[in-house]
Amino acid sequence: MSAEQKESILFSAELKPILFKDNKMNSLNLPSYPTKTQKKGDKVTIFDPLRRKYVTLTPEEWVRQHFINYLTVHLGYPLSMLANEVELQIGQKKLRCDSVLYDHQAKPRMIVEYKAPGITITQKVFDQISAYNLLLHVDYLIVSNGIDHYCCKMDYNSKKYLFLEEIPRYENL
Repeated sequence: MSAEQKESILFSAELKPILFKDNKMNSLNLPSYPTKTQKKGDKVTIFDPLRRKYVTLTPEEWVRQHFINYLTVHLGYPLSMLANEVELQIGQKKLRCDSVLYDHQAKPRMIVEYKAPGITITQKVFDQISAYNLLLHVDYLIVSNGIDHYCCKMDYNSKKYLFLEEIPRYENL
């Protein structure tokens, strides 16, 4: 395998991050930012400003941290209104939303579901986020693998959703 081929590989079969040359991860279709990472033993961790701690760096976490940065720094979403790994329960089954945006009354307004860059966004991913929305009843759903991003605005009166061309700025929600 050539050096160029080795540099183009992002993840192993177990979906563990493989660091590129100079310890850089795959580029995403999101603005870059100065990430805070640490090496702990054989694991690399990345700082999550929402959970206020370092978490294991996985391909999905790489997307999550870049997307949260995009929402807060570039689209004006308040960091204090976002939460990661929000636990939900349907009967005995526990689920976790990747990220949720709340309004000032602590009502959920948006659910964001992340996938690793190598994962294709399919109907199954939309089914997953829709299951979360059965409980939260939010106005917006976003799905992203860091490369492709989809944003839907819910219309509960007409029982449909509208795909938006871009993710709205916070003040336009």
